[in-house]
Amino acid sequence: MKAIFIAYNQAYYDEIANLLNKNGVKGYTEWNEIKGHGSETGEAHFGNHAWPTLNNAILTFVEDGLVAGILEQLHKKDTQTPELGLRAFCWSIESSI
Repeated sequence: MKAIFIAYNQAYYDEIANLLNKNGVKGYTEWNEIKGHGSETGEAHFGNHAWPTLNNAILTFVEDGLVAGILEQLHKKDTQTPELGLRAFCWSIESSI
């Protein structure tokens, strides 16, 4: 099992949720209206006058076989719309209850 953490511009929530749904991902935890700044070329998302946008984040746990497809689709979406500010991180889960 793998964990996937996805941070993205909140305006794209429906697109991210639909992508996960189409891949059979039913369960996730979501954080709304979070602040952040990209480490490379990303713009700040601070929810203030200078940087008015905010991010959302999703954490989901999926079977290993789903990871590559989901990450590939997220990467495609990120390259098509760089203003999305999408980043996804994956790590292995040793156990769960």
